[in-house]
Amino acid sequence: MRILKIQTLRGPNYWSIRRHKLIVMRLDLENIAETPSNEIPGFYEGLVEALPSLEAHYCSPGCRGGFLMRVREGTMMGHVVEHVALELQELTGMRCGFGRTRETATPGVYQVVFEYLNEEAGRYAGRAAVRLCQSIIERGRYPKAELEQDLQDLKDYWRDAALGPSTEAIVKEAEKRGIPWMQLGARFLIQLGYGVNQKRMQATMSDNTGILGVELACDKEATKRILFSAGVPVPRGTVINFLDDLEDAIEYVGGYPIVIKPLDGNHGRGITIDIRTWDEAETAYDAAKQISRSIIVERYHLGQDHRVLVVDGKVVAVAERVPAHVIGDGRSTVAELIEEINKDPNRGDGHDNVLTRIELDRTSYQLLEKQGLTINSVPDEGEVCYLKATANLSTGGVAVDRTDQIHPENLWLAQRIVKIIGLDIAGIDIVTTDISRPLREVDGVIVEVNAAPGFRMHVAPSKGVPRNVAGAVMDMLFPSDKPSRIPVLSVTGTNGKTTTTRLLAHIFKQTGKVIGYTTTDGTYIGNFMVEPGDNTGPQSARLILQDPTVEVAVLETARGGILRSGVAFDSANVGVVLNVASDHLGIGDIDTIDQLAHLKSVVAEAVFPDGYAVLNADDPRVAAMAQRTKANIAYFTMNPNSELVRQHIQKGGVAAVYERGCLSILKGDWTHRIERAENIPLTMGGRAPFMIANALAASLAAFVQNVSIEQIRLGLNTFRASVSQTPGRMNLFDLGKHHALVDYAHNPHSYQAVGGFVRNWRDGERIGVVGGPGDRRDEDFIMLGRLAAEIFDKIIVKEDDDTRGRRRGSAADLIAQGIEEVNRNCNYQTILDETTAVNTALDMATEKSLVVILPESVNRAIGLIKARGIVKEESYEPNTGTNQVDSRTGKNYKVVNSR
Repeated sequence: MRILKIQTLRGPNYWSIRRHKLIVMRLDLENIAETPSNEIPGFYEGLVEALPSLEAHYCSPGCRGGFLMRVREGTMMGHVVEHVALELQELTGMRCGFGRTRETATPGVYQVVFEYLNEEAGRYAGRAAVRLCQSIIERGRYPKAELEQDLQDLKDYWRDAALGPSTEAIVKEAEKRGIPWMQLGARFLIQLGYGVNQKRMQATMSDNTGILGVELACDKEATKRILFSAGVPVPRGTVINFLDDLEDAIEYVGGYPIVIKPLDGNHGRGITIDIRTWDEAETAYDAAKQISRSIIVERYHLGQDHRVLVVDGKVVAVAERVPAHVIGDGRSTVAELIEEINKDPNRGDGHDNVLTRIELDRTSYQLLEKQGLTINSVPDEGEVCYLKATANLSTGGVAVDRTDQIHPENLWLAQRIVKIIGLDIAGIDIVTTDISRPLREVDGVIVEVNAAPGFRMHVAPSKGVPRNVAGAVMDMLFPSDKPSRIPVLSVTGTNGKTTTTRLLAHIFKQTGKVIGYTTTDGTYIGNFMVEPGDNTGPQSARLILQDPTVEVAVLETARGGILRSGVAFDSANVGVVLNVASDHLGIGDIDTIDQLAHLKSVVAEAVFPDGYAVLNADDPRVAAMAQRTKANIAYFTMNPNSELVRQHIQKGGVAAVYERGCLSILKGDWTHRIERAENIPLTMGGRAPFMIANALAASLAAFVQNVSIEQIRLGLNTFRASVSQTPGRMNLFDLGKHHALVDYAHNPHSYQAVGGFVRNWRDGERIGVVGGPGDRRDEDFIMLGRLAAEIFDKIIVKEDDDTRGRRRGSAADLIAQGIEEVNRNCNYQTILDETTAVNTALDMATEKSLVVILPESVNRAIGLIKARGIVKEESYEPNTGTNQVDSRTGKNYKVVNSR
């Protein structure tokens, strides 16, 4: 077997709208392409020996053991690899259950699709599954050591990718509330929401967190001085920088017992508590000095350590933190008890898990010595042996929920402290013998105020009720009246995507909002290009969704991006599907138009149930997508007598229709007439039907997003088929004696669309410079030739500079073949170089003729035209004289007619 390609999907995709995280592995079965599993000697036995847990897989029989039943009866190896990849992840704590395996048009080559939780782990699981199956095929077994190494590697990937308990809690709460999130790839930042409505988190600091509050909280001594001046009980203490000052510091705080800790420390590092002798103080000073240049010396207060979590000025959780310890059983040594407690699956390294493994250090041995023990001692049954001086969970401590026990005065004090320091999320460390009594009654003190406090002690306490502290954070960042999303409108289709996307963005600009949009020529925010290039994939879409200035996202969504990664968003408000026609077939295992329609239907399916799928009623494959989506349906049509649209309107639906020369929105019993087509510059005076269809789609998409008819009309009337607004889309130039038209038509459907306009050119010859991308099928090039012969009087056949793997001249030969099939006497010639071909066509142009250039490089073609001298780019201006005038205001208006 041989892996040909591995792709990682991250959003709604060809295989599943709901399952976003999928690995797609193109697998060549090679010499076992025709051999089912039951014909491979010993394969079943070797597979069960390696992975007996596969017994839990149901598969198509629908019962436990169903998959192994299929293996015994005979199934193809791609199917086996799918299940093995899922099981390897399952065995390492990554619960994944979705998979699909399909044979491609290439015999013996399969697409193996399976779910993942972590990208690196998912890709590794696919490769490991192939290794495992190949080993069993060849040797009858998969060595145990190799399997153990695979599982360990997967665990490492999973651990390294972990967000951390606090961030994980926030992300899960966001998902529960339908708030999108993404990692920003720098400083562990997490973005919640889209565009202008986004919020950012770093651990448990939000973009509401003030830097002054963080700086103050990080300076423990300054915090204590501020609190002391505000009447808050704090331990008496001082800061020193030299050992010579330690004795005076001890005397200043009132003598022993004392605490010594680093000024800049965290997670309990370098802290020593309950110091009662000079020797202990010197040792503690040295330990703290390893963490920080400045050292805090404080009075030690007896009591339990409590963490009070305050979010948005309110106490949301309280936990008592108990230092790491073991409890004797009368038989085991301290070392054996530690080993046993570390076997708890809830304990991991650092912050990886709910609890942390106990690791002994200098203070651990000192504490044991104080208790009269060593690691080899056998404590009595029930005897508690403390192993850490501090109660931090990161050093192995445990937490007990005390939220319902805190005294109202202590609750008030905690909320007041957070305001004094200036933090939106804070953890307050309190030492008290009884949290249910006011601190002033029990000599309790505030020890620290922490910015970015950990959540895991509250989310998963060792004892007590788990608290949804992440919910409080979400309530703060996204109160009920504040959205987390911006409107997302996605546009796809075989042809017209870029024009419709640009027009839709232009219409939305009439609302005064900042629009971010992606197209085949660049990514734009407002009136400026952010990044040039063919930016119709998920990476460019994410750029728009991550930008904090964008208020509306209009995203051209091409087939390549959907296949490669899925779409960038979990759900859109509007999904527009313009058409589905033969193009790019045979690429990415999309071999038929029906498969292409299924791929493009992702845009219609990935729409919120209360959103709209805007579908072309004149394209049967697009209209059928209404059955695949849960969203509302809005149709657009060039046929005013469309039965589908008529029935849809009768049921209360909405549609955009071209009727009586007008673009109109139909909803219920009302017809909202937008504008006459001849007054819309994009339609070339009403002579470009496919542009009318694009305008219908854009108008309808804007209408269902509550853009007014007046704003839609203004957008249509001010948008032109020009180099500045639609580069490479019906750009018409007046060269004096003749005209030139540049359009990036490159497939049969787009040739037909341009042909609809060219056939209306009655004044002179129609000269075409034609070609197509080299990665199309032979039959596609032949069809381009046939269409060219029907559209043009004279033809120059050229080829793209990038032949995409084709032999130079072969594409042109196929186009010529198509031309001759239609008209053997057609006036055509072949000039492979595009620059020479364009110049030749412009040179041969006669009076009033139209030279139509369908180029590889739009910019090059336009440059060659402009090099001819005085060139005027033509556009069609709206005829505002057809508007009626309101006698009271003097303003133009349109009639909304009752049907």
